[in-house]
Amino acid sequence: MSRPIRIAISGGGLAGASLAHALTSYPHLEVHIFESADTFREAGAAIGIARNALGALDLIGPSAAQCLERAGAVPMRGVHFMLAARGEDQGATIAEASATDPDPKRNRVTSIVHRAALLQEFLAGVPPERMHASKRLDRVDRGGDDGSSAPLTLHFADGSTHECDILIGADGIHSTVRRLILGESDPAAFPRNTGWWAVMALKPYAEAQASIGKGPVDIEDAREYSWVGDGTYLLHNVLGQGRLVQLVIASHDQDAELSDRWHRVVSADEMKKLYQDWPVHLNKAVNELLCDKQEQAAMYLWEHPPARSYVSGALCVMGDAAHATTPWQGSGGGMSIEDSLILSTLLGRARTPAEALTALEVYDEVRRPRTQRIVESSRATGIIMGGRGEETGLDLEKLREKLLPRWDFIINFDNEKHRDEAVRLMERKIADSG
Repeated sequence: MSRPIRIAISGGGLAGASLAHALTSYPHLEVHIFESADTFREAGAAIGIARNALGALDLIGPSAAQCLERAGAVPMRGVHFMLAARGEDQGATIAEASATDPDPKRNRVTSIVHRAALLQEFLAGVPPERMHASKRLDRVDRGGDDGSSAPLTLHFADGSTHECDILIGADGIHSTVRRLILGESDPAAFPRNTGWWAVMALKPYAEAQASIGKGPVDIEDAREYSWVGDGTYLLHNVLGQGRLVQLVIASHDQDAELSDRWHRVVSADEMKKLYQDWPVHLNKAVNELLCDKQEQAAMYLWEHPPARSYVSGALCVMGDAAHATTPWQGSGGGMSIEDSLILSTLLGRARTPAEALTALEVYDEVRRPRTQRIVESSRATGIIMGGRGEETGLDLEKLREKLLPRWDFIINFDNEKHRDEAVRLMERKIADSG
């Protein structure tokens, strides 16, 4: 190999950062990461890293798993699903996923970590000269539109350029690279509004514990709680090594579905009305922790329609740029980490730009079915969690039967087998092309 394979990552959020971290261990890959903002930063509060993604971090390597620990992740000893809707079963447990398995790897449920802290740890090992802020991708000149491995030239909004062999779009839900792959005329090139909105808040541990209660908020027995209401939802968990509690409420606006609205304002009166019939301690928590202001900013939950491909020649998308999802099954970050495992493994085995193109083909073939299934499952799970499932409604026994098993295919996933199958497929394709 006469020169390194040059890889450009567009997008400096968690997806791009986790991939950059994974790729830095391969000396034959020259990796640069470009961020459109003036600094590398993450929007949003906490992220859940479930068992499947924890396993993917382990497979990427010890340093990746250590990033999570250094970022202050709090392992949850369990995840509780509770019924909040008014009625005789109010306050009942729907299901519980607990850390009781004797196998240490299966004993992990999920870990909650602040996005910004994890991003900082992923990027800590990336050479500063390979990190470029204020670089918004404008267009790409493809030297090999015929499918060859000719170099790409990236053009940025500030007039600068960069030449590379592979461009990986980790540029989020508004992905420029996704539009380049699918074309502006493809409806799947753009996200869609699901109509659900959420208010997310981080509160000091002591304040949240005083409001919600010492039982549900306990760093010594950290657990996540998801509450199913009648058209409403609430979640709370602990993060930041026990310094913070995340509180999320959500509801649905039918008239916002498929609209172009990204944000709305929720008044204190509206929040109080939505949660007035909830269990006393949660009604108290909403009033004290969220209604202390006259209004709160809410964001609508968007997702991507299924794309026909995540790859076009030397262009590829990953993370939210490939499969932006609603948060109902806590899998957006986990999918990004799985993407990083597969992409880094395959690109790490490529010895020429032509083999790197094969790596992208295989990535698309193995990752697209799983990730698109998760996006579809998450949307349907949100309807159930909002108490509006056609088969479940607010029926406790039906919720107990139907809700928790929806996570089985996500968290009980064999990422090692997934990785090894991808490697075998790449080797077969390279052998067949030779």
